[in-house]
Amino acid sequence: MEYHIQFTPEVPALLLLDQRFLPSREEFFTCRTVQDVVYALQEMVVRGAPAIGVTAGFGCVLAAHEVAGTEDWHARLDELLTSLAAARPTAVNLAWAVLRMRSVWRTLALPSLETLTATWLAEALAMQAEDVAINRRMGAHGAALIADGDTVMTHCNAGALATAGFGTALGVIYAAVEAGKKVHVIANETRPFLQGARLTAFELHKHGVPVTIACDNACALLMHQGRVNKVVVGADRIAANGDAANKIGTFGVALLAKHFGIPFYIAAPLSTIDRSTATGADIPIEQRTPREVTHVGETCITPEGVPVFNFAFDVTPASLIAGIITEKGVVPANQQAIAELFVE
Repeated sequence: MEYHIQFTPEVPALLLLDQRFLPSREEFFTCRTVQDVVYALQEMVVRGAPAIGVTAGFGCVLAAHEVAGTEDWHARLDELLTSLAAARPTAVNLAWAVLRMRSVWRTLALPSLETLTATWLAEALAMQAEDVAINRRMGAHGAALIADGDTVMTHCNAGALATAGFGTALGVIYAAVEAGKKVHVIANETRPFLQGARLTAFELHKHGVPVTIACDNACALLMHQGRVNKVVVGADRIAANGDAANKIGTFGVALLAKHFGIPFYIAAPLSTIDRSTATGADIPIEQRTPREVTHVGETCITPEGVPVFNFAFDVTPASLIAGIITEKGVVPANQQAIAELFVE
C-alpha cells in the first residue's frame, strides 16, 4: 500500500488518502497550499510520524509554488516553512523533514525559485522512496524477533498508512509473513480516534494477515490468558535515553507487558530519534479537541459541560522497552546504544 501519498507536479497538488473516512470509504484530500497541508496534518487526514515527515516534504514544494510571483519570496517562504513545521508538536519527523528541506535550500548558492522548487521536488520524492526502503530494512531486522505462530499485539497504526509504505511496527509483521511465518495480530482499537480498529485492521485484512480487534481495556485480560507473545508498536518521537512517545495508551500496554513477561518492542526509523531531547519528560504532548472523545460521528455521548482529557500521546520509559527496531538493527533502549546508531 504505497498509493496513499501522491504528488502531481503538473498541477501542483498533494493527494492524501483521507484516513478519517477509512475503512468505510477511500477518498482523497487535495492539498494545493501550505494551509491545506497544515489542515491535513492537524485534522488527521494523514498521521503517523514517517507519513507526516513525507507529507511535510511535499508541503515545502507546495510552499515554493505558493510564493511564485511574490517580490520578497525568500521571507514569505521562510514564514510558510515555519508554520508547516509547527503544525503538530509531538512527532519529530515533521520538524525533521522541514529542516532537511531548509538544509537543501542553504546548500544552493542563491538559487532561483524555479531551481529551488525543482530541487525540493526531487528531495521530497527521495524522502518518500527512502522511507519505504528504510521500513523494509527495519522489517527484516524485526522479523527475526517474531517466532512462527506468534500472536503480536500492536497499539495505534504503524503500518503503510503511517509511513510512505510498508510500515514500521506492521512492517515487522509483513516481513515475518513474507519469511513464511504464521503470525496473528491483535489490534488494540486505540481510543478515541480508533486507529487500530479502523486503520490497522483495514490494512492487515487487506493484506491477508489474520487480525483481531480488541478493546483497549482488554489488554490485561488477553495477556493474562496467554494470548499475546510479543508487543510491537511504532513511535512518534524517541528521546536520547530511549524513552518513546507513541499514541496514548501505549505506556499502559508496556506496563502490562512488563508485568506478564511479554517482550515490548518499538519499531521506528532513525529520523524518529530526537537526540536533542534528553528524556521523555522533555517531549511535548499534544492535546487534541475534546470532540474526539465527546462525540461518535455527530452523536454526543458525554454530558454537556463535562471537561475532557484528550492527550494524543504518552511516553513509555526506556526501562519497559525490550528493544528498538531500526533500519540499522535492533538495539537496547539506552543512551549509549542509541548514540552508536549515529556513528558513521
